[in-house]
Parts: sequence; structure tokens; C-alpha cells
Amino acid sequence: MNPNARGTEPAWLAEAVAWLTPRRIRSQAIVLAACLWGACALDFATPGMLDRAGNIKFQDFLPLYASGRLIAHGRAGELYNQQTVTDGIGAVLHSILDRKPLRVLLPNLYWPQVGLLFVPFSRLPFAAAAWIWAAISLLGYFGCVYLMWRTCSSLQSQPRIVAVSAIAFPPLYHFFVRGQISALLLACFTAAFLTLRSDRPVLAGIAFGLLIFKPQFAIAIPLVLLLAHGWKMLAGFVVSAGAQIGLTWAYFGSAVMRSYFDTLFHVPRWIGAAELSLADIQMHSLRSFWALLLPWPKVVLALYLLTSLFTVTVAAFVWKSNSSLALRFSALTLAAVLVNPHLFVYDLLVLAPVLLLLVDWILASPPNQNSDVVRLLAYLVFVLPLFGPLSRWTHVQLSVPVFAALLWFLWRHSIDVHAQGRDDQLASSEARVV
Repeated sequence: MNPNARGTEPAWLAEAVAWLTPRRIRSQAIVLAACLWGACALDFATPGMLDRAGNIKFQDFLPLYASGRLIAHGRAGELYNQQTVTDGIGAVLHSILDRKPLRVLLPNLYWPQVGLLFVPFSRLPFAAAAWIWAAISLLGYFGCVYLMWRTCSSLQSQPRIVAVSAIAFPPLYHFFVRGQISALLLACFTAAFLTLRSDRPVLAGIAFGLLIFKPQFAIAIPLVLLLAHGWKMLAGFVVSAGAQIGLTWAYFGSAVMRSYFDTLFHVPRWIGAAELSLADIQMHSLRSFWALLLPWPKVVLALYLLTSLFTVTVAAFVWKSNSSLALRFSALTLAAVLVNPHLFVYDLLVLAPVLLLLVDWILASPPNQNSDVVRLLAYLVFVLPLFGPLSRWTHVQLSVPVFAALLWFLWRHSIDVHAQGRDDQLASSEARVV
């Protein structure tokens, strides 16, 4: 008897999966989308650049806009001077508020080349620039979702549920209202998958190497590739990241780069401004999980390093296995998310390809315990970021154990595939890239 057959699965799993019907999921997505974007519309309906709660609309766009202005005015050497950045943000606020501006401390933590992207935006008034960036980002997000959906043969017959789920995805809401750059991260992951699917591992590595602009996302991926002996992808990653660093260094000079690295490696100088007292409840990675759970910083650091090492090892095993590209890519992305030491809810936008690929795998698989477990975990991955604020009282960020459980299951499945001595049912010559 097949140990993964549905008849042997626990009753609670069978009941949970039976509850997750397409009709019910579509209805929930519609309600969730209406609630999230209705709240956004109500909050942003106020005139000016302050929302109904008195917060600045697209707040995280402020340091990006200020960086673009500094570069445009030939003051790139001051990109990482906290006082200069604060004064620049203050000048922006003075131009858009009718009263004395708030003192906003938002350090610039991005590589200097990111500021170059926003030089054209800095020539516009802040409100116009922020709305244009938000619109471009939304187009980029839906473009990535569309490209991923086109690769999912079993999801081709479900365009409506894919569309409404994409709109209801909680990280999208947070990414939009904050004016973040997470769509660029999503574009890198999407490009990496599409090139892997075309059996071009070097190009996939180049796409992943572009993540160096937000270096905390580029920690796990090269380590997984190194352990999995994914030499072609690793070579592409190193060349891409190295070229980006080299070109940035040549353009901005050593003084700017030293200032950036000084900011990056002296966390106590900016951590209070970058992470407010409630920041951990908006974060969804191993570091924030242990920080919420335990009050001892040294123990937190030790547990974060140990669990990160374990996560990278598990993901490397999956990546090296005969599992389908969809599952291997999902494991790599989950490792990048879990190991990221500074990941806010809006950066979970990179999980959109994972959810599409896993649901497609579920639909293509015969009904069994494996597909049922993935179905339940994928549902939880989608909805649990909504409940992050509960961790303020529970001190447990529920999303992180679910991400880890999904990665663990992908590892167990890859062992089953290996034991059966065959490729996974969705594997193809396109997926043989390691």
C-alpha cells in the first residue's frame, strides 16, 4: 500500500483539505481583497500626503526619493550621513505638509546604485513621484504574476481565482502603502525561475546576483548553491553581484562605498530608527522569530545562526535532488526568506511565485497525503502574514514555523523521490540544471 495514499492520512488533514474548496478559497480571496483595499482607499482618501491616521503616505519612499535628490544635486558623498538624509526628508515633508513637518528618522540602508534609479523621480514633486512609483510597482507585480501563471499548465483554467488571489495577497497591500521596492525583488526571482525553466542556469545566477542591492536577500542563495554544487548558477551569481559592486564602486568612488559599508556593519547606529519597538511583529524570518520568542540577544543570535545553517542545508539537499523544478525553486526561495535577517512583511511578495508553483503542482498531482499537506501549508503561507500583529502578545510569529514546515516537507518529498529512483512527475529536461 502506498504510504502517501489519502486513506492513510490523519482525519484532521482530510477535513482541513476538504474545507479548502476552490469556491471557498475564491470567496475568501474576494472578501480579503475588499477588506484590504477598501481600508487602503479609506485611509488614503484624505487630501494631502497624510493618511487618516496621520502617517505619511508611502513613507518608505521618502529615503529613496531623498537619495535620488542628493545624487541629482551632486551630493552622493552624503548618502549615508544620517543628519543629511534626515534634513533631506525634512525638506521634502516641509514642501508637502501645511504644518510644521514631523521629524522622521529613516536611514538609507540601500546600496548607492539604488538611489540612481530614483534620480528621475526626484525631479518631480514627492506626491507625484510616489504615486508614479506605486503604479509602476503594481504593474511590475502583476506582470511577474502573469509570467509565472503562464508557466503553470494546471492553473491555466483558473485565471479568475489566480487574479483575485494576487490582488488579495497580504504582502501586496503592505508593499503598496509603504511605497517599497519589493517588486524589484520579485522581478529577480521571476527572472531566475524563467531562465531556469529554459535551462539557462548561468542567467538564473545572474538574476539572483542582482539581489545584492538588498544584500540580506543574497545570503542563503549562494550558500545553497555552494552546498548543492550548483556551479553554473553560482558562477552567474558571483559575476552578477561582483559586476554590480564593481560598477557601483567605479561610479560613486571609494568614499561613498566605505560610508555604505560603515553604515551596514554598525547596526547600533541606525537600528533604533529602522526598527521601531513594534518592528519585530511585522517581520517574518528566523531572526525575528527567535527575537520575539526569547529575551536574550546572544541566545537569539546563536539560535538564528544554527537554524539558518540547518535551513540552508535542507534547501541544498532539495535543490540537488530529482524533485521538479517547481519544488526545488520553492525550497530555494523559502530558504532565502527564512535566513534573511531583516525581512518585513512587504518583502514576502517574493513568495508569490512559490504559491503559484505549489498550487500548480498540487493540481497536477494525484490526490494523496503529500499534495494535501502542501495544499494546507500553501494556504497558511498565504494567510498567516495577516496575523503578524498578534505576535505582539503571543510572542510567536506563526508564519515562520509554517515556512519552515513547508521547506521540511519539500525535503521529505525529495527523499521519497530519491528512494523511488525516479524523477518527480513534473520534472523535465528543463529542470535538470544542477
